[in-house]
Amino acid sequence: MTAEIIDGKAIAEDVRAKVKVSVAERLAAGKPVPGLATVLVGDNPASQVYVRSKRKACEEAGIQSFGVELPATATQADVESAVRELNQDSRVNGILVQLPLPSHLDEEAVLNTINLNKDVDGFHPVNIGRLAQKGREPAFVPCTPAGCIYLLEKTLPTLRGVNAVVLGRSNIVGMPVALLLVRADATVTICHSRSKDLPAIVREADVLIAAVGRPEMVRGDWVKPGAVVIDVGINRVEDASKKSGYRLVGDVAYDEVKEVASHITPVPGGVGPMTIAMLLQNTLRGAELAEK
Repeated sequence: MTAEIIDGKAIAEDVRAKVKVSVAERLAAGKPVPGLATVLVGDNPASQVYVRSKRKACEEAGIQSFGVELPATATQADVESAVRELNQDSRVNGILVQLPLPSHLDEEAVLNTINLNKDVDGFHPVNIGRLAQKGREPAFVPCTPAGCIYLLEKTLPTLRGVNAVVLGRSNIVGMPVALLLVRADATVTICHSRSKDLPAIVREADVLIAAVGRPEMVRGDWVKPGAVVIDVGINRVEDASKKSGYRLVGDVAYDEVKEVASHITPVPGGVGPMTIAMLLQNTLRGAELAEK
């Protein structure tokens, strides 16, 4: 059995197209253009690439983009002041602080400064807290976890009663996606580098979400036949045959696992495109929240 590929790029394009239609409908109804502000501190090349891609995606969806760029020497007060100004700007419906911040800055304090109703990354402790509580709704759900769940909903008829294993416990992906799976009535196991007998735990999964940040860690014999595998990892490994000198791989040994799983996301082209799509969707939601 060779797994069916979950085409995150195509699914993300569909989400982005729907957001573009909704933005056009807002404009036709005389409502303001949704706006997303990015805060970039320092000159990290990867962060600069991510911010440019987000601004380009906004432009394509008809969303207004605002950029705040601060030097790597910016103080805690400088960064928090920039966020507070964006909180007060009615044109801005979403604020995204590009992580990681320079090491001398307190990331949590900066994220806490963002207005809850503009927290399109979904990382504010109150939004995460609401996500963890039964009967409470966060203003926003973190983009990558939301994208993972969206892909699963497009693949499976239901997540109810499914045995789901989340490999990784980061604040950005592992923990939020586990909370979302619980909300979807899945039975959830969270495992990590300290778990005993990881292969045995992973083999119990009907749905596996791999977000541990280790290249090709999950081997073919770790996976239950017929499982659905969502690979969140994006890792660079040396490859002399490539012009760049490297290639991108996930946390799953793709060539092995695709012969066992029923469905699998590729890297690249799986979860990655969903993150920006869900960011655009969250920005649109921010504009809707501003009207309430």
